[in-house]
Amino acid sequence: MWSNVEILTAAPVFIVQLLLNGVLIGAVFALAAYGLALVWGVTNVKNLAQGDFVMMGGYLGYTFSNFGLHPILTIFPVAAVMFLYGWIIYKLVINRVIQRELFTSLLATFGLAIVMQQGMNLIFGPEVLTADSGFKTRTLFDGLVTVTDIRMISFVLCGLLALALVLFMKRSRMGQAIRATAQDARAARVMGIDTEKVYAFTFSLNSAICGVAGVLISMIWVLQPFYGIAYSVRAFVIVTAAGLGNLPGVIIMALGLGSIEQFSGFILGAQFQQATVVCLLLIVLIWRRLLLQRHRQVLQ
Repeated sequence: MWSNVEILTAAPVFIVQLLLNGVLIGAVFALAAYGLALVWGVTNVKNLAQGDFVMMGGYLGYTFSNFGLHPILTIFPVAAVMFLYGWIIYKLVINRVIQRELFTSLLATFGLAIVMQQGMNLIFGPEVLTADSGFKTRTLFDGLVTVTDIRMISFVLCGLLALALVLFMKRSRMGQAIRATAQDARAARVMGIDTEKVYAFTFSLNSAICGVAGVLISMIWVLQPFYGIAYSVRAFVIVTAAGLGNLPGVIIMALGLGSIEQFSGFILGAQFQQATVVCLLLIVLIWRRLLLQRHRQVLQ
């Protein structure tokens, strides 16, 4: 470990490489986290299958690309299919647990995650898959820093999608209905908003966002039926730290998490990279708990 730290101090160019990788990777994390924050804030359902929705989107993109469609262009059909899938899952599962206690929704989405994992395993197999984007790898600083075009393109696409989501939430009637329902569902119903439709649309929109994130992941990393849990944990860390309805906070935390992962993987080893994410989740939960206790003491 200390030898790796010495490498970073002796060659700061590696720090540039890790920061660049972390920022480009964190942009994709932000998509999955924002979808989770959206569902959590509107329906109060903690979706433990969030990462599995991401994996499903990646597999769909991989499947469409096998029919001759470039992986980047599969974003559009994958988003449409995932939106429909999200609507079906809402009608079959989610709407039955919205008004239930927390444990019920966690158990339902955990079961959904298991079903999706096994379904993808049966259809695509346990082997690791990746979609070939065909883009080049560029070098900086005399070849000491490398960056792939697909990561740069994914970063831009994530930014454009985030901007589109912000405009949708502020300008469209459905976006305003989603914001009203998130603030006070009872008042929204009194004002004539069909909250059931809002819940269904919100969960479906989250599913479509996960689909887009999955397509990008299929070109940047790899797909495996049981890798979804890693993205679920990342999303929970980001949302818990940033708070609900805080898109700038989600983006900042996602970019930070991506960078922390890169540094921990370099210093501690790749085998501890996921452990770092879990440790961060525990730290964030403890930190939130302490803040809540302090707030209660101030009120008393």
